[in-house]
Amino acid sequence: ELRTLIDPVDQFTKPSVFAILNCAAISFSAHVSWAGCFQSCYINTEIEFMKEPRSSTSTFMTGRVGQNRRNDGRQAQTLVEEAKMELKKVVEFLRSPEKFTKLGGKLPSGILLIGAPGTGKTLLAKAVAGEAGVPFFFCSGAEFDEMFVGVGAARVRNLFAAAKELAPCIIFIDELDAIGGTRSVGDHQPYSRMTLNQLLVELDGFDKTEGIVVIGATNFPEILDKALVRPGRFDSRVTVPMPDVRARKSILELHLGKVQLADDVSLDTLSRGTPGFSGADLANLVNQAALKAASDGHFNVTNEHLDYARDKIIMGPERKSAFIEEKNREVVAYHEGGHALVAHFTPEALPLHKATIVPRGDALGMVAQLPEKDELSWTKKQLLAKLDVCMGGRVAEELVFGKDNVTSGASSDFSQATNIARAMVTKYAMSDKVGPLVIKDDDKLSPELQNAIENEVKRFIKESYERARNILQHYSTEHQRLAKALLQYETLNAEEIAAIIQGKSIEKTH
Repeated sequence: ELRTLIDPVDQFTKPSVFAILNCAAISFSAHVSWAGCFQSCYINTEIEFMKEPRSSTSTFMTGRVGQNRRNDGRQAQTLVEEAKMELKKVVEFLRSPEKFTKLGGKLPSGILLIGAPGTGKTLLAKAVAGEAGVPFFFCSGAEFDEMFVGVGAARVRNLFAAAKELAPCIIFIDELDAIGGTRSVGDHQPYSRMTLNQLLVELDGFDKTEGIVVIGATNFPEILDKALVRPGRFDSRVTVPMPDVRARKSILELHLGKVQLADDVSLDTLSRGTPGFSGADLANLVNQAALKAASDGHFNVTNEHLDYARDKIIMGPERKSAFIEEKNREVVAYHEGGHALVAHFTPEALPLHKATIVPRGDALGMVAQLPEKDELSWTKKQLLAKLDVCMGGRVAEELVFGKDNVTSGASSDFSQATNIARAMVTKYAMSDKVGPLVIKDDDKLSPELQNAIENEVKRFIKESYERARNILQHYSTEHQRLAKALLQYETLNAEEIAAIIQGKSIEKTH
């Protein structure tokens, strides 16, 4: 048996051999066969595929989850319920395979997790392995290929060989699109095709009753090779969406439980005010708030610190050191005041969150709006309200400083407004003149239809501009008060904006 262990590591360095033996010894203590331990650790260690010396080595990380799985399971409880339900059948199969096999059924050999970065795809896969109590092999699609031809294919073979030795188990391939992208005749990286071909062979090669489940994760399912996602390979898809308000509350509760919180923190308010945040974003929010509290010399995290962290993630870091001439500050104050005023007096507009003239990122100022609930779709009134708010900044500049003194600061507003108006016409069928059509960017259109689309986009924007003008002309006194308050305080929250518009005084320190 010793000879069978020596031959595979003939070209290994001494540290690599010691690492393999150490890994195998630890695994063997967990009541796994010695041969299986060695094979698993073999592909978990630095592998040198060429006999001659080289300057480039690889650390191909493939391994099994250890005993610390309780935290993975607890974090997985915060994920969207539908995604968890889809994977519960995998846990059942790995725990009691005979329940499925006696009826002639078999689990999908490959399960594809689809979702944006930070939504918890890796966490879901780890939680499945933890719940089922089986070995978990983790690897990234980017780790397979190197400069040497055949390295990726060999690693795929070794990975599946180790998995068969330790079955039942889970193989998790993160960033599957790195090796599973669509193949083409003129591909300049033929070794990538070899890796994908080997993966296809392995997916076809193992018996579906062996208890090996392959889970892949990707942010770009549309670029995966059709041969990879056909029935019999990665044929089951599970979408992992952004967390909804209930899931965000659970995630925040988990992460906030690790920090000292002040009494003024409202979990409900914070979860409602973070739509579009992924689980990773929420973890980062809590961490940024804790760092801010520590740097301020506080002993706990307050609502102000969490608000600061959220604004930093949404609007970018503050650039208070940036020098802006007083005249430009005044223009920015009236511009942002125009956005805020139109948002305040437009019924279907999203609720105001904050207005600031402190530069953040590339912007000299910003008005942030936050929905009170997760919006799954938008009505025509809501989209028109978005257009009106976009127009508020330029209209304010024109009314206060004159048409010849407007600035380029509204370029991003017009870009956003044009995109919204074009989507209303070509995607959402909200134009009576164009009709109920969905038009793609690459569709070949007749000149008449193209002109009709352009005219409708212009009409939506022009009418929106006039609505914003009417609001700002009617509430010019309130606009003046709001701009002066921004010049004085630089940043105003929603309650302060409402108070100033109503002519009330606010108590605020600089």
